[in-house]
Amino acid sequence: MVDKINICGVQYSIEELDTVDNDPMTLGLCVYSNAKIMIKKDLSKDRKNQTFIHELTHAIAYEAGFDEQNEDVVNRFGKVLFQVLSENSLAFAD
Repeated sequence: MVDKINICGVQYSIEELDTVDNDPMTLGLCVYSNAKIMIKKDLSKDRKNQTFIHELTHAIAYEAGFDEQNEDVVNRFGKVLFQVLSENSLAFAD
């Protein structure tokens, strides 16, 4: 997984952590004010990549001006984007 990504001119750092948001059930989190995407470290490779795409979707929507986001829309779009990228070998390195 990369350690940073540029979204609309804002460089987001990507961190893998033991616990995200002090909640063992939270898999990932995007913090817009710090331009940071956090992913739970002990996830499987596919779950980690899927979670990254979900949080990336939040960051893209925010940088595009969508301050309010519907979590269901982000979930659905993120899962489809993950599938398209992974099945077409467009996003993930081994």
